[in-house]
Amino acid sequence: MKIEELEAERTWLAFDPMRQLRPHLTSTGFVKLVNEVQRPQGYRLVGSWDGETGRVVAAVGFRESSSLAYGRHLLVDDLTTMPGMRGRGHATRLLAWVEREAKRLGCAQIHLDAGTHRHEAHRLYLRSGYIIPSFHFARRL
Repeated sequence: MKIEELEAERTWLAFDPMRQLRPHLTSTGFVKLVNEVQRPQGYRLVGSWDGETGRVVAAVGFRESSSLAYGRHLLVDDLTTMPGMRGRGHATRLLAWVEREAKRLGCAQIHLDAGTHRHEAHRLYLRSGYIIPSFHFARRL
């Protein structure tokens, strides 16, 4: 299992796992959105490769952020693993990678949101030492 940050020219490698989490995106739309909108805002993308297939089977997208409530922190926007590859440690290793990067950058915390229906993800985050400090509210306009 190899974990490596994906630069802009390799964004496309993360599309298969990311479409599991963001099924509304096309391959072209995903690459364009990440490279032209999100990367300029500080978004970074890291992939986890399966040793047998040589493909990226899990990915995490995150960015540095700062707020009055949390100070300097990393915000995980996306963390996903291909369904057939779940339970093999890819997400756990990606979270560990993000934690090392957060420490290297001098961040005090890591934050992420998880859909209320994503119970497997909730278990992973709780096992990994994450807590649920608040509710996240949203309103569609």
